[in-house]
Amino acid sequence: QLRLVESGGGLVQPGGSLRLSCAASGFALDYYAVGWFRQAPGKEREGVICMSSSGGPTKYVDSVKGRFTIFRDNAKNTVYLQMNSLKPEDTAVYYCAANGVIMCEIDSIYAYPFWGQGTQVTVSS
Repeated sequence: QLRLVESGGGLVQPGGSLRLSCAASGFALDYYAVGWFRQAPGKEREGVICMSSSGGPTKYVDSVKGRFTIFRDNAKNTVYLQMNSLKPEDTAVYYCAANGVIMCEIDSIYAYPFWGQGTQVTVSS
């Protein structure tokens, strides 16, 4: 059974950092494109950053450029989202998603058949 589980969310002050984890079971995540999406209250789910498989490109939205990075630990079958210089507008439920293709996408949630349950990130003083 393919499963993704996010963890690492919480409450952080503006300017702080968090690292989210997306642990996979039932499949080898390094062969999958992985994306991180977020959904704020009353808003649609949006793509934030993604990592292609097999050395393909990483993509991200302009609002997180220079602040968010994505990386894999294949030994742990986990993908991470490192978030620095967090802002109140980053507050949302964060989801990881996987697709068994090389090239990742952040423009469409429909590109990903596998999703985690989400983890809440709140940026507030």
